Amino acid sequence: MKKIIIIGGVAGGASCAARLRRLDETAQITVLDRGPYVSFANCGLPYFVGGVIAEEADLLLATPELFRNRFNIEVRVHTEATSINTTSKTVETVNVLTGEKASLPYDALVLSPGASPLRPPLPGIDLPGIFTLRTVPDSVQVRDWVTQRKATSAAIIGGGFIGLEMAENLAHLGLKVTVIEMLDQLMPPMDPEMVTPIQTTLEAKGVTIALGDGVDHFEQTSDGHIAVFTKSGKSHPADLAILSIGVRPETALAKNAGLKIGERGGISVDDQMRTSDPSIWAVGDAIETTDWISGAKTVIPLAGPANRQGRVAADAICGRPTTYRGVQATAICDVFGMAIASTGASEKALKRAGVTDYEKIYLHPYNHVTYYPGAKKMHLKVIFRKSDGLILGAQGVGEVGVDRRIDVIATLIQKHGTVYDMEEAELCYSPQFGGAKDPINFAGMIASNTLRGDMSVGHWNEWENSGAFLLDARDPSEFAEGHHPAATNIQLHELRTRLAELPKDKEIWVYCAVGQRAYYAARLLDQRGFKTRVLPGGYSTWKRSV
Repeated sequence: MKKIIIIGGVAGGASCAARLRRLDETAQITVLDRGPYVSFANCGLPYFVGGVIAEEADLLLATPELFRNRFNIEVRVHTEATSINTTSKTVETVNVLTGEKASLPYDALVLSPGASPLRPPLPGIDLPGIFTLRTVPDSVQVRDWVTQRKATSAAIIGGGFIGLEMAENLAHLGLKVTVIEMLDQLMPPMDPEMVTPIQTTLEAKGVTIALGDGVDHFEQTSDGHIAVFTKSGKSHPADLAILSIGVRPETALAKNAGLKIGERGGISVDDQMRTSDPSIWAVGDAIETTDWISGAKTVIPLAGPANRQGRVAADAICGRPTTYRGVQATAICDVFGMAIASTGASEKALKRAGVTDYEKIYLHPYNHVTYYPGAKKMHLKVIFRKSDGLILGAQGVGEVGVDRRIDVIATLIQKHGTVYDMEEAELCYSPQFGGAKDPINFAGMIASNTLRGDMSVGHWNEWENSGAFLLDARDPSEFAEGHHPAATNIQLHELRTRLAELPKDKEIWVYCAVGQRAYYAARLLDQRGFKTRVLPGGYSTWKRSV
């Protein structure tokens, strides 16, 4: 009988355990977790704090009883693995409630210890009322604090996924919320121009945003509240503070066992999730894996990849041929009904990696045809390789339909898809769901036009140093409502009769509301001997970047 021990549950460890049982009915499988729960929905924690998820039990995906009765798997909660002896192949454990110790032998060991929230050594950081949110007990503490203290204000440190979800949920409870972010934008993994609608939505809901100002220290006020002081000297008083500044892989157990730790600080594994010890595998937030786009090593704490890694480790332990192909960091967040999603590489990430062979396009389509009631605009950015059109990444923001479009692009990326594939994609069409040309098709067409030479593109951040003539092809009424201050307005249907007003000795950069009329204008002008560039996404993109 093969003895398999899994240290840590949640997404990676729990999925690995269940998969192992499906593959091997005879194995002795034991799962250890130092907390009270072996499998819970940590992505749902902010919504439990906010009352959207009413009961703590609703967060529990699987109990020790379910694992025992359905899978014949022993789960030991409140049990911490204190050390691993790779020579004798044993795991030393202690029950954190009773202090009882045990030594468990293994033939195969899976590490799924997760990651711990960052808690930098700032003065006052251990004051009462300063929380992190990583486990169910964490969320219970926050919820109880808000209720018992009758909290009316909160400071969120960090403007990433958890920070913004907590901001929304605490605001739903009636608290005055301030989000403090050290960088100059919310959602740091994304490109700054794409997060502008999220900031606008938060501020419209009464959330205060403080950007470009890191936390310096915390103090307790005379009335028992918390004051968050930033580097600039500003003070943000609050009844509680949530630290949401990232996580660090839990690697102490692996380090002490002599396992290799990767360059990004996670446990090093191969494409079968095997560590440097041939009898030990590792999955989830604690590991270092491969970025699907760049091939570089990365640490991505997401539940979807952790689940897949757990399945791959189980297959490998049972001798099945298997390969984990890496992560592309597909993620989505909802903030007051506005979704923001991404997959693959951001432009920032490509620049950091020194990649220059890429182009980007913007578009602002509706989620379905505008003649059907309820159409909502979304904002999409697609990044692709100039040399062959390979899709490198995409980002989207909007009320409806963003998830579907990013999911389609994420799937294409997994299959090494190009913008030509987006152009040709055959997707569902009915007036209430989309159009005969879906936003995916439009994005593919725009990108493909640039690669075929039908349209040269320019970008707003490049225009000022271009020396180009800026043409606004919208109607005069649109121009009057708002325009780039350097633009000359000649509406599209008058363009053929007003060519003499355009310079022949410099490039003409054209924009409209979202890009379509600018493309028509550029095609007309190119064939009349002018040299043009189109500003993808038009005035809508410019308004979001200034």
